[in-house]
Formats: sequence, structure tokens, C-alpha cells
Amino acid sequence: MSTPWHRTAQGANLLGPDGSLGVTIFEEITTLANRHQAINLGQGFPDEDGPAELSRIAQDAIANGNNQYAPGKGILDLRRAVADHQHRFYGITLDPETEVIISTGATEAIAAAVLALSGPGDEVLTFEPFYDSYGAMIALTGAKHTTAALLAPDFMPDLAALEKSFSPRTKMVILNNPHNPTGAMFPLEVLSEIVRLAIKYDAVILSDEVYEHLTFGPRHIPVATLPGAAERTLTISSAGKTFSFTGWKIGWLSGPAELVAAARTVKQFLSYSSGTPFQGAVAAGLRMEESFFTDAAATLAHKRDILAEGLRAAGLDVYLPQGTYFINADTQKLGITDATALARRLPELIGVAAIPVPVFCHPEGAKRTRSLLRFAFCKQVPLLEQAAERLATLKDKL
Repeated sequence: MSTPWHRTAQGANLLGPDGSLGVTIFEEITTLANRHQAINLGQGFPDEDGPAELSRIAQDAIANGNNQYAPGKGILDLRRAVADHQHRFYGITLDPETEVIISTGATEAIAAAVLALSGPGDEVLTFEPFYDSYGAMIALTGAKHTTAALLAPDFMPDLAALEKSFSPRTKMVILNNPHNPTGAMFPLEVLSEIVRLAIKYDAVILSDEVYEHLTFGPRHIPVATLPGAAERTLTISSAGKTFSFTGWKIGWLSGPAELVAAARTVKQFLSYSSGTPFQGAVAAGLRMEESFFTDAAATLAHKRDILAEGLRAAGLDVYLPQGTYFINADTQKLGITDATALARRLPELIGVAAIPVPVFCHPEGAKRTRSLLRFAFCKQVPLLEQAAERLATLKDKL
């Protein structure tokens, strides 16, 4: 029988053909980017801090001695701020005492929920491509990871075929909306079908909504707002993406008290509690004027368009995202069918690094996405303009 670390590595596509542990593609591409002084548009983290006033609140909290354990479920002020945020933006009513917990980033909330609610004999369904931590956690539980394909160019599931991905063993559906790595946003008809099937097969919905405010046009619809969804949905978000403080690692999970309690039971033996001095700052962030959230999205949309122009100039087919800070480009037009091999060449070839989309897939999905590259545009404008100039030289250098 495989060990837990082995299952985790296998679930996250980290094992080589011989079963040995390899480095992640993120680590590999970052090493190549550093070696060739390339602009690293592989991993998705901003290259500038979020609002200075939030930094000052965190600094004051440290100076004032807020440096010991926070309560396991998070400080009450932040739990109230999460509940207020959900009501202000989406009309969702939550009890901050029993229906909200604070986690060490969204990653821990995902881990706690998956470990709490699935296990051997169960199936956990994700959409594919999928964020790698889903695969890792599902494998760690011993559950079977099943997938439903997101199809280019709009990266939506085939609604007529979606039910084929469900079975009586489907215990959980993990929904990532807005979706990383494709940048897709699921409209009402897709969300409604997911809810219908979750009800039919009595599955919990785990909704990862960390990019909820980073949208370009369509307004984010939390799945928990749909009829019949709230009682079976755990919703996750975090401060990292919304406020550009990815290193603070403050996330949250909300939903029905009994599901939150299950996740909290596991969570308290993972990190127990999270970044005390940062929690008050994040609470203040969640209470900022709505203009902060819309301005941040508008700035990001401008950055998206700069990079999209460079990718088109490179001769690539560009799939313009509706949300997140990732953009996908298809290399087939240049006669390239192996994006992973190209990703390994790009840092030296043109001084730009990207991540191949097949690494977010099982083998069949990897074949379907074999020509796709993912680029992050959550960088400063001058850097993106420089990256766009370099990308424009790709056709000539291949």
C-alpha cells in the first residue's frame, strides 16, 4: 500500500515515470527563469504589495503585542468581517460564531474540508484542468479523483455530458470559480446544473472562490446563492488574491455549521491558528469601500490586455480570461503541440517564463491541453510591457 506522502505526490503529478519524487514544474520553470534572467510569468503572485493602510494595521498589531495564538477558529472581528462581506456583496447570511472559520490561506481550508469529508471508497469530482492542491488532497484521503473536462475556447463543461462524471460514490464536487488555470467564470446555467447534480447524488460542494473580486465583466455568482445549494456548500476565499498579500496566508471557510465544524475539527490539527497580527488587517480590508474592489479588477483587466497583445503578436491563439490573473495561449498555430517542452525553452529563448497547462491535468486531460501555456499577469505594467515585447519575438526565434 502506498504511503500518504506518495499518494499526495501522485495526486499532484509530482512523481516521475519510475515513481521517484520530482521537482514541481513551478520549481523547474522558476529555476530556468532565474538562470536566464527571464521575466517569470509562471507562478501567480503579485510583484507589489497591497494597500499600505492594511500593512500599517498589521505592523501596529505586532507593535501592540498581538503576537500570540489567535483562537483556533480565528479572531471574532475577522469572522464578523467575512460574514458582513458575504452579506454585503452576495446577500448570504452567516453566523460568525458557527458558520465561519479562519484558515492559513485557502490552501489549508481546502485541505481541511477534503480531509474532513472524503475518504477511501468515495469519489471527489473536480473540473479539469484543476489546481494542483485539489489532486494532492484527494489522493491523500484515499478517495478517487474524478474529473469533468473544461473545453476550449470558453473552458465550460459539456452540460449534456456532465452527469456522466457523477456516480453514487461522488461525495464531493470541488468548484473553482473564477477558475484557475483557465480564467473561466461559470454562468448561472452551469452552476445550476452542478447544484442539481450535487443534490441528486447527495454530494457536498466545495467552492474555491479566491478570485471572486478579480473579474472582468461578468459579476461573480457564489454557488451558495443558488436554490438548494447553501445547505451543502462550503465556500472558501482568502486575502492573498483580493488584497495582494499572498504571504500573509489568511483564508476563510464558511457554510452550514455542521460542515464547518467537520472542517474545523481537522483544521485545528493542521495549523491550529493563523497569523494573529494579520487578521485584524484583513478584517479592515474586507470592510473597504466597494470602489477598492472594482478599481483593483479594472487595473488587472488593463494588465491582462497588455499581455494578451504580446501573446497575439507572438502568433499564439489567446483565450481571454473573464477572471483570475491568468491567461492561456495556444501554441498550435506556431506548429507546436508540446507546450511543456516549449515552456522549458522559453526562458532562454525569449526571456519569459510560463507554465504548461497539461501539468494541471490527468493523462487524458494533458493530451487535450498539450498545446496550452498559462501566463500570470499580476505584475507591474512596465514588466508586462517588457514581457509583451519579448513575446512578440517568439515567431522569429522558433
